[in-house]
Amino acid sequence: MSKDSKKKMSRKTQERWLYLVSPILLLLVWEFLIRAGFGDRRFVPTPSDVAVRFWQLLISGELLLHTGVTVYRVVVGYIIGAVPGIIIGLLMAMYRPVRIFFDPLVAALFPIPKVALMPLLLLAFGFGDASKIALVAIAVFFPVIVNTYAGAANIEKLYWDVAKNYGASSYVMFTRIVFFGALPLIFAGLKIALAVSIVVLVAAEFVASKSGLGYLIWNSWELLQVDYMFVGVVMIGIIGLLSSVLFQELENLAIPWKVKN
Repeated sequence: MSKDSKKKMSRKTQERWLYLVSPILLLLVWEFLIRAGFGDRRFVPTPSDVAVRFWQLLISGELLLHTGVTVYRVVVGYIIGAVPGIIIGLLMAMYRPVRIFFDPLVAALFPIPKVALMPLLLLAFGFGDASKIALVAIAVFFPVIVNTYAGAANIEKLYWDVAKNYGASSYVMFTRIVFFGALPLIFAGLKIALAVSIVVLVAAEFVASKSGLGYLIWNSWELLQVDYMFVGVVMIGIIGLLSSVLFQELENLAIPWKVKN
């Protein structure tokens, strides 16, 4: 391994450790303030209290059950919403009739709070997983399609002209020019959509589910089991952190020319 490679790996390791500094500092400050009396421990437990309850729920399997249900709903709904969002967004940039057809639909439906659709989805799909997955898919679709279209529409005209002059087919234009040109903003949309999907799903699980992290949080609040509630919140944060790291790694692999030095 060359000296430059070792230096680059060392820098990357330092950055990953630095990435963990802020949450660790936050937990230490939280622990110190509560133990110093700046808050009622019955209603705001310390991180150590939450950690003990976290371990108990993990060992019992209850936390894994609720986490597995939420992750399953997010993943399935995310895929169902993201794939057509990317395809339609790219087609909107390539073909004016497609853009004219979808523009008013996106403009009208995007501002609607997605959680407000939950009663309709419950009527259509019932109280099972299908209604939550549909809600996630709808929540994911709009930020993905908007960002994909923005990324494809802002590709420099030079690339379009060169591809056309060389007789590139619509398929080549779609897969080689438009898709890769829009990829940075596609990833931005996917990241936003993931955060939105978790938010709307947890909100739906508050009132329309008997499983999942949203149900765990809401049920704990009703029973005044505050430490249980914080465990659910912490688990959502862990999922968000892991998904952010995963997306960053995928983005670095898919768009190596965008990796910052």
